[in-house]
Amino acid sequence: MSVTTVRLQADVEQHLEAIASRLHRSKGWVINQALSEYIEKQQREQARWQQTLEAMELAAQGKIVDASEVHSWLNSWGTENEQDAPRSGK
Repeated sequence: MSVTTVRLQADVEQHLEAIASRLHRSKGWVINQALSEYIEKQQREQARWQQTLEAMELAAQGKIVDASEVHSWLNSWGTENEQDAPRSGK
């Protein structure tokens, strides 16, 4: 594990100390948890953005699903005749 130095504002340091004390953990542990969660969130947002760009490209190519097909599929959920998800590219 590597060591990184961070300058914290006084109020952030106070909150950090309070959280660490309440959890009976070190400030380093709290910082590590917070950064891990932040990094995971950023990775999810980047993946969603990439999916959005890909979807926009598919739509620009005309590879879309008709709304009536989506509605029919959704209405079939929980029934005996549940349909497969509609496919794009028509």
